Amino acid sequence: MIADPYLLLKWLHILSATVLFGTGIGTAFQMVWAMRGRDARVVHRVASGVVLADWLFTTPAGIVQPLSGLGLVYLQGYPLTEPWLVATYALYLMAFACWAPVVVLQIRIRDLAADAARQGAPLPRAAWRAYRAWFALGWPAFLGLAAVFWLMVARPPLWG
Repeated sequence: MIADPYLLLKWLHILSATVLFGTGIGTAFQMVWAMRGRDARVVHRVASGVVLADWLFTTPAGIVQPLSGLGLVYLQGYPLTEPWLVATYALYLMAFACWAPVVVLQIRIRDLAADAARQGAPLPRAAWRAYRAWFALGWPAFLGLAAVFWLMVARPPLWG
């Protein structure tokens, strides 16, 4: 028996949303917790895991999300210009625009922490600057994705 394509795609969309959001909030918590301890060795180890998690989980889920979403839009017969969909596209792009530099900042923090750990030194100021930017960019990404979840569930008319 062949599975219903709509239900299969919806399952994939929900699963990838869960992985995207869950990995994001989980790794963010771990990075904040590690930075609070101020130990360069711990920060390096945690940041290394955060970077790896982004490549293994966040990136694939971030690719699956718009693809499965567009497939669902097509299968449901919604116009691509439906207001709640347009808002979703904008919020998703905003979250991506925040996430892309976050990945670079995480790599920077990891590398700076590795250097400090090798030297037995505290985290350098550059690591703290990168962390503050990372932290600031995480909030709009988190709130944007939370709003996308709401739009997916409520599908409000928004305007028009």
